[in-house]
Amino acid sequence: MKKSVSFHPMAEMEMNEAAEYYETREIGLGTAFIDEVERAVNSIQQYPESAHIIVKSIRRKILWRFPYSLMFSTSADVIRILAVASQKRRPFYWRKRK
Repeated sequence: MKKSVSFHPMAEMEMNEAAEYYETREIGLGTAFIDEVERAVNSIQQYPESAHIIVKSIRRKILWRFPYSLMFSTSADVIRILAVASQKRRPFYWRKRK
């Protein structure tokens, strides 16, 4: 059974801002970014332990097509997306999120 997924409000904002940015660069690219995030979330739901541990129980799933990573934690029943982090942004800015 797949675990449910919840996004930290800041992670959801990061995802939407990135999608808006990509959409201004090319029509449809913002939608492609959201699709890529959804594919990564589905992969995390199926194989959460396949992502690398970054800090303690926080894991990172790198997006395939875009320079972003999903930072997440897992509990018994929920996967919590803590950040949709640009790989060009300062590392660990999201560390205090829960």
